[in-house]
Amino acid sequence: MSRQLHSSKYAKLREVLTNERLTVGITQAVLAQRLQRPQSFVSKFEIGERHLDVIEFIDICDAMGADPRVILGKVTR
Repeated sequence: MSRQLHSSKYAKLREVLTNERLTVGITQAVLAQRLQRPQSFVSKFEIGERHLDVIEFIDICDAMGADPRVILGKVTR
């Protein structure tokens, strides 16, 4: 199975993560600071220039105070 950045499921994941970040009211810069990463890291996964591995996904959810299982549930609906 190839890792397609622009598949419909990956696009949905990016949308859900971005919406979650906006819902909790934090900027890309704040999320990046919580992750101890540059702001461009957040920007790149949100616009689809970068893939996330499962550990990064969990770390992002934790940094936003989101349950990774709930986020994945929104992606698979």
